[in-house]
Amino acid sequence: MPINIPDDLPAIEALRKENIFCMTHSTASHQDIRPLRILILNLMPKKIETETQILRLLSNTPIQVDIDFLQMKSHVSKNTPRSHLNKFYYTFDEVKDRRFDGLIITGAPVEQLEYEDVDYWGELCEVMDWSLENVYSVFHICWGAQAGLYHHYGVPKYALKEKMFGLFEHRINDSYHPLVRGFDDNFTVPHSRYTEVREEDIVKVPGLKVLTYSRISGVHIVTESSNRLFFCTGHSEYDRFTLGNEYYRDLEKGLDIKKPYNYFPDDDVLMPPRFNWRCHANLLFSNWINYCVYQSTPYDLDTLTPVETLYSKS
Repeated sequence: MPINIPDDLPAIEALRKENIFCMTHSTASHQDIRPLRILILNLMPKKIETETQILRLLSNTPIQVDIDFLQMKSHVSKNTPRSHLNKFYYTFDEVKDRRFDGLIITGAPVEQLEYEDVDYWGELCEVMDWSLENVYSVFHICWGAQAGLYHHYGVPKYALKEKMFGLFEHRINDSYHPLVRGFDDNFTVPHSRYTEVREEDIVKVPGLKVLTYSRISGVHIVTESSNRLFFCTGHSEYDRFTLGNEYYRDLEKGLDIKKPYNYFPDDDVLMPPRFNWRCHANLLFSNWINYCVYQSTPYDLDTLTPVETLYSKS
């Protein structure tokens, strides 16, 4: 949360130059406060596990957040009980007449398919189009980020020679962006994917910017000029054992999979894996909730203005 200080305090200018968020008394006195409405489109196979991971991060602010879960009606989940989905998840038809402050679109284990071959692609495109007019800010994760960049901007994905799998060091291209406020110059992020988007395609699109990048794993966070759409190719929401569980799962399937990069100390699978991304994961999601949603979303969501993209249906 911001510090609330007098309008003419000399420290304001210095604090803002240091990217410290502060609010003057006059601004604070005119703030209307209500719970944020966040919708989570959970495309991951182990939905209950993903719910826990994301909710853990969204709860790390003093802001009240009301959560709803969304499923794809056109897809049958094989790893989550139907009773759980019926009890806790909405279909798009049930929410499309509502408006939300934020939407999270998770990753999905379908990146080796062409987008149009994914069984729920048409429904997902409908949700992404709807979000531009009915959601203030959208946070796309991993395959969800690739799908959003492709659908809205035509940014292609490329198959990798081997799975991008492990913990990778990243750097910030714009340390004054509110999404990375408080980040260290270098920070660690888990990745688990077979495809990538490339910086040379992204920089060709007016309004898109690569905010964070890894020398090994490549593009990490992409933002657009209104700071309402975010595309994150990593999995900061993962907990300590997620990469390890994926590794053992792939081994059991007989896949040619390497150990997660920089994950087990000394590459020893008998050692407890590193958990050195937790602080920045919490900071990433709390920054999104606070600076990119709460401080900017209208009090009355009926006054929401659409997000402009370059995507055209013509």
